Amino acid sequence: MSLTNSQYDAIMHEYEERRSLHRQELEERLQSVYENVPGYKELEDKTSSVSVEFGKRLLRGEVLPKEDLAKELAQIAAQKQMLLVQAGYSRDFLDMGYTCPDCKDTGYIGNEKCHCFKQKIVDTLYNKSNLRTLTRQNNFRIMSRDYYKGDDLSRFNGAVKAAEDFINNFDTDYQNLFIYGTVGTGKSFLSICIADELLKKGHSVIYFSSTGLFELLGEVTFNRDNRQDLQNVFGELLECELLIIDDMGTEMVNNFVLSKLFSLLNERDLRKKSTVITTNFALDQLQNTYSDRIFSRVTGNYKLLKISGPDIRRLKKLAKKESEDLK
Repeated sequence: MSLTNSQYDAIMHEYEERRSLHRQELEERLQSVYENVPGYKELEDKTSSVSVEFGKRLLRGEVLPKEDLAKELAQIAAQKQMLLVQAGYSRDFLDMGYTCPDCKDTGYIGNEKCHCFKQKIVDTLYNKSNLRTLTRQNNFRIMSRDYYKGDDLSRFNGAVKAAEDFINNFDTDYQNLFIYGTVGTGKSFLSICIADELLKKGHSVIYFSSTGLFELLGEVTFNRDNRQDLQNVFGELLECELLIIDDMGTEMVNNFVLSKLFSLLNERDLRKKSTVITTNFALDQLQNTYSDRIFSRVTGNYKLLKISGPDIRRLKKLAKKESEDLK
């Protein structure tokens, strides 16, 4: 599951396109300033001429402190900044823009891959999870509480508050969430809302249905030609900043699943990498279906969020059918 050369080249080409776009945008902003801020272009030209003249004088053998050049350039820069602000522009109007300020759209911070590059690897290798599409259809902007009443509404509000705290404190407070309850009550929706917000903040997120996750692990485990793939897949699952396992309990539970699940949850906990699990199982079902050590791991290291209420997916389908029948 490592990137192929063509996949790596495609990602790097995208970064180059980003930089090119931002350079073009900066050039357009600079042209706007030249046209609308009297004296700015002259000061810009003076910056170049001062530097050139300083270099010529050094070549002629003059002994000149470099601090003199730096002082004069700083004075010109201050004058340019003053003209910019007086004309109504923001101080950072002519700063280079970046899609990712951390790596300045290079994909790397020093010799290490930036978090945005790591997410691109995730997107490339695990595009079957369809997370980008899911976040367009499931996000806090379209969340509705209209389907909940009484205790159900209180539980849902509590779960949303916990999800928001999880997102807001993600960089400083290691947490895991276990979201459980009856079918169609919004558990998967809430987990994808979390993914959407953290993706927008530049964190690496892998989302899998429980069935899809163990099917993938089965494919690479039992194919002798894919041992390196298994290492790479498991490495990505361990290192991503957030792993979402949706609908746990829909997979066929066997010794292989129990072993891989415990290994995954335990290792991510040791590395302090957050995990969100959703399931239709009640806690007693979880204990009866999975091993005691998995049950202990979840109940001990995860914040338990129960969501109850009507089957929202079913209600939406019925409403849609009724609407179509009336046409």
